[in-house]
Amino acid sequence: MGGLEIRELECFLVLAEELHFGRTGERLYVSQSRVSQLIGSLERRVGARLVSRTSRSVRLTPLGQRFRDALEPAYGALRAAVEETRSEARSVPGPLRVGFQGTADDRLLAAVTAFQDRHAGSSVEIAEIPLSDPFGPVHRGEVDAAVVLLPVEEDGLVLGPVFSRQPQRLAISTRHPLARRAEVSAEDLADVPLISAAEPAGEYWRRAHAPAATPGGRPIPSGPAVSTLQEGVWLIAANRGGMLLCEPTAAYHRRRDVVDVPVAGLPETALGLVWHQDHENARIRAFAAVVAETVP
Repeated sequence: MGGLEIRELECFLVLAEELHFGRTGERLYVSQSRVSQLIGSLERRVGARLVSRTSRSVRLTPLGQRFRDALEPAYGALRAAVEETRSEARSVPGPLRVGFQGTADDRLLAAVTAFQDRHAGSSVEIAEIPLSDPFGPVHRGEVDAAVVLLPVEEDGLVLGPVFSRQPQRLAISTRHPLARRAEVSAEDLADVPLISAAEPAGEYWRRAHAPAATPGGRPIPSGPAVSTLQEGVWLIAANRGGMLLCEPTAAYHRRRDVVDVPVAGLPETALGLVWHQDHENARIRAFAAVVAETVP
């Protein structure tokens, strides 16, 4: 049989109930001639008459009766599946898995609380995602959405609200000569091996946070590659290199043998909420709306 047309099947089932072309058209909000067209098309697909029509009556042929009996359960199951999926897509209550790089600060936790307060029955499960794989958990469906450092240039991912724009700071060992400075310039990065995220983080994303050259074109030496932010902090303390961090992250990871120095001449960092376009639902959209409203 050729391509299945749901409208033809629906028309046939309504006609099987009404046994009247006019009333069938009224129920389907189409003309009587359109009902005739749909039934005729269906009969051509199956290769036999399903409806017997005279000037006085409409009835199903024996084959049409058997077709109706076989079709009704399948059509009912199809409609139920569509309605169930539609209801799920519109439903907010339920768990939402949100990934964070590093740590969720007070502002993001406030957004989580606001989301749960606003949507009864909802809950947010927080999971840490690796520094070296910011988008993998979203692609693989391990989390529903993730708060990540920009930029995002991933196929299939939706970038929602962008927030927490922060100046960059250079985290370095207290033994490094630049540790005694109140501020460094972007050109000073040529004197610091920059610790970067290991694979599978994309090259564009790694270079955004550990550039290969200063704005003036001076090469910046490459430091070790790490999978987690904590690994990077340990290497900084060991004076193996420095890391460019946003101000809240630098403050959260401060320790006696590591300092963070403001860097002039670099763009601000920003966070964004991302999710996969194939998994988008009302719950994710509702959480994104709360984040956009509550996190500056």
